Amino acid sequence: MNPFTHINKEGQPGMVDVSEKKVSKRTATARSIVVLPAAVLDLLANGELHTKKGAVFQTAIIAGIMAAKKTGELIPLCHPLGLENCTVNIQVNEQQEVVIHCTASLEAKTGVEMEALVGASIAALTIYDMCKALSHDIVIRETKLVEKTGGKSDFKRS
Repeated sequence: MNPFTHINKEGQPGMVDVSEKKVSKRTATARSIVVLPAAVLDLLANGELHTKKGAVFQTAIIAGIMAAKKTGELIPLCHPLGLENCTVNIQVNEQQEVVIHCTASLEAKTGVEMEALVGASIAALTIYDMCKALSHDIVIRETKLVEKTGGKSDFKRS
């Protein structure tokens, strides 16, 4: 048996057939971490970075939500999903890292892990884009799924 769900019996790529699955509430949260150099972090005021391009975190939140909604257009074998909710939260932690959490949810036959991962990733890339004029020493790291509920099994890690 092939362990890859997107490879059919003939060894060709294909969408996963979810027609026999039951609809359930599905939620996923992904996290990306952006490490900004001290010179960029010094511009942080009241939990937001302001650049000539605008408010960085607010723009990244909007970009992350927009990207999560378009995941089925970006990842070839993802099912197109009508998200019922998507949130992006951005915080600076004690280690002075920018931590992005994207949570996507809906009632459907398939999960929203990819939507959460795409949302967190694009929010991180937006921060990079908006801050790159200040420094090229920005690092995006550790984009990962941190939680999922619904479907066959639930999953959680820190």
